[in-house]
Amino acid sequence: MALGLVYLILVRLLGWLVLLARSDTAKDAEILTLRHEVAVLRRTNPRPHMSWLDRALLSALSRLLPAPLRQVRPVSPRTLLRWHHQLVARRWTYPHRSPGRPSTAPPIRTLVLRMARENPRWGYRRSQGELVGLGHSVAASTVWTILKDAGLDPAPRRAGPTWRQSLSAQAHAILAIDFAHVDTVFLRRLYILVVIEHDRRLVHIAGITAHPTGAWVTQQARNLLIDLGEHAERFRFLIRDRDSKFTAPFDAVFTGAAIRVIRTPFRAPRANAIAERFIGTLRRECLDHMLITGPRHLDLVLREYIQHFVRHEAPLDHVEVRGTPPAGRRSGLLKLGAAVRRDVARDE
Repeated sequence: MALGLVYLILVRLLGWLVLLARSDTAKDAEILTLRHEVAVLRRTNPRPHMSWLDRALLSALSRLLPAPLRQVRPVSPRTLLRWHHQLVARRWTYPHRSPGRPSTAPPIRTLVLRMARENPRWGYRRSQGELVGLGHSVAASTVWTILKDAGLDPAPRRAGPTWRQSLSAQAHAILAIDFAHVDTVFLRRLYILVVIEHDRRLVHIAGITAHPTGAWVTQQARNLLIDLGEHAERFRFLIRDRDSKFTAPFDAVFTGAAIRVIRTPFRAPRANAIAERFIGTLRRECLDHMLITGPRHLDLVLREYIQHFVRHEAPLDHVEVRGTPPAGRRSGLLKLGAAVRRDVARDE
């Protein structure tokens, strides 16, 4: 043990002698380097991460150290050279754009996809032509790429029209007819022949009777076409159910006016859903809350309700103008508290 102690003392003495031979600059540089290494190692990060300032400082101080001391630093000479190369590259690198064609602006991409979804019959060349007409210089290949990336077929027809789109396109040419009934206060059943236009939900009460027959229904059909006048020329289809009161002469009246009669399937009220919906609304909002005395009373009630329905009702199942009454909605905002309740029977 004494020999080991003598050895350590001798090593220390030799180290001090070496220090005496060094210059003051080398000693100061070593002290600064050691202090900065300690500061780096004392950081909370388990793996010390050097910033660019740490790298620059250690690189500058390491050049002042003797060659043997450079080998025991936390960084190797190769690391110092790599840091220096990175600094040189950063110093002489100028901003430049990435190679290749510039990407399409997001607003143009959004507009292309909107055109494709709202116009399923347009191909990518038609969309490109429309963009050029709007002042956007976009190549046809760019439009094709945008559609393919979005999962849309660049061909003109991407998908067939939905039922809602098909009905919206044909609604202006469709009439629907059906019967509603009401029991009077004297337990007499009255039948109401209701005709409704699909496009604007305009309702026509064709007639009221206690004994509906084929001849009576046929006569009401003639009266309806007379009342419609030139307006009847816009209709091409009439939807009705398979009630026996709709006879061949009844169909002939509309066929003679170039209106095709379409019969619904058996036990399929949804095939004539718009007429059925209105009859249900008529019951829930009007007839179920009143006692009807006779045909004249019923005719008066229906006229008032139809007038209210056309002016103020907002059918939520409307095909084209959802939430808008058949006669249109008044424009302008109404101030809070300015709404006034009106009795339909007295006001209208």
